[in-house]
Amino acid sequence: MSADMLKALPLVSHTAPDSIVAWCKTGPVTLRQFLTDVSQLAAQLLPGRHLLNLCRDRYHFSVGLAAAITTEKVSLLPATHTPEMATQLLAYAPDTFCLTDNETCALALPQLQYPTRLDTPNNTCKVPAINENQLIATVFTSGSTGTPLPHNKTWGALVQCVKTEAKRVGLLDESITPTTLIGTIPPQHMYGFESSVLMAWQSGHALSHTHPFYPVDICQAIAEAPQPRMLVSTPVHLRALLDAELNIPTTACVLSATAPLSSALAVEIETRCKAPLVEIYGSTETGEIATRRTTSTSEWHLFDGISLTKRDGDVFADGGHIASATKINDQIEFVSDTHFLLHGRLTDMINIAGKRHSLASLNHQLTSIPGVLDGTFYMPSEENHTHITRLAAFVVSTPEIGTKQILAALRKHLDPVFIPRPLWFVDKLPRNSTGKLPRPMLQDLYNKQRNVRK
Repeated sequence: MSADMLKALPLVSHTAPDSIVAWCKTGPVTLRQFLTDVSQLAAQLLPGRHLLNLCRDRYHFSVGLAAAITTEKVSLLPATHTPEMATQLLAYAPDTFCLTDNETCALALPQLQYPTRLDTPNNTCKVPAINENQLIATVFTSGSTGTPLPHNKTWGALVQCVKTEAKRVGLLDESITPTTLIGTIPPQHMYGFESSVLMAWQSGHALSHTHPFYPVDICQAIAEAPQPRMLVSTPVHLRALLDAELNIPTTACVLSATAPLSSALAVEIETRCKAPLVEIYGSTETGEIATRRTTSTSEWHLFDGISLTKRDGDVFADGGHIASATKINDQIEFVSDTHFLLHGRLTDMINIAGKRHSLASLNHQLTSIPGVLDGTFYMPSEENHTHITRLAAFVVSTPEIGTKQILAALRKHLDPVFIPRPLWFVDKLPRNSTGKLPRPMLQDLYNKQRNVRK
């Protein structure tokens, strides 16, 4: 099919020149200003076809993303932003360059600093149309060998995905007041990319430029954004927000993804935020494919057009925005053609003495204990032991609770083989910016704890 026969989809669904695309420190950014910023930055991009967009300011990131799309460059979205990652990206795409709003960025890549001053809006306000088959992003997951695995994302698939999400969470309702989306998750992460940037573009609403991490910053970002407001967050950020016991400004809706929430935590979030909570389920490979209102049901509701099928013991997702059948790396229980239950990651299954349990379930039992602020189980690698491999656990807790109380609480729910030995108290867990706990970081923490006690 020739390029002129392909279906073209608008870069953003905003149509009025003065409609608000984003909220920044200086106030609202209109569609006219956004397109001017995109045009100016596009003219400054370096020659390479592959762009690593490291801008922390969500508006800067969105302008960089749009500039790349309109010049047919591909945005690379790796899981980490380390020197090793830069080396791996150069091996994958030698023409990669970096766009950053950090003057001290030390990655060994050609760099372009985000312009500190952009032009005033021009009089033209034509929204670019992008071919649906255009490759706009490559998202990386960690491979079993340590080499990142690329997953290509086309414009049409991403637009279909986020429009379905927007419809599911109510943003496409014509009666809804223009809403501000505030994300606590980086825009470089697949969930943040889809839900805090692309969904705002494709639903006619506005994104907040902020990237708050700590509870006080999250509250400030919400308070400074005009109402109504939608908080796009993660279980780790939401748990920390509740524990801080701050006055949470009014939100119209809260989205959560990256790990399932317990029903108790979901109820607490809705009570404190005075807003409905919607969980999003998906993966880097598939994009977002389901939602649930956790306070009402444990079942996940598939996006329209998405189907799950079982083949030789594996579950595959297909249809909708998914180009071809893609394996789901989670334990799925079918409820109906459109609903399912989630029972943890396939790779999270622990087998000790013939007994099986998922790490997700173990962690849920641990963090449900009163006084445990954060915690995780950890199964050491076999090479770390000369005898039987035993589960360990790390706990962040209040001063009132100790080892005996935690172990006693766990014994009420767990088989003795899953009781952690040892159980270590730490000041904090090595979570990354998305709230996840990379295994290498837990391995380092485990080794440090063992060495301290030798």
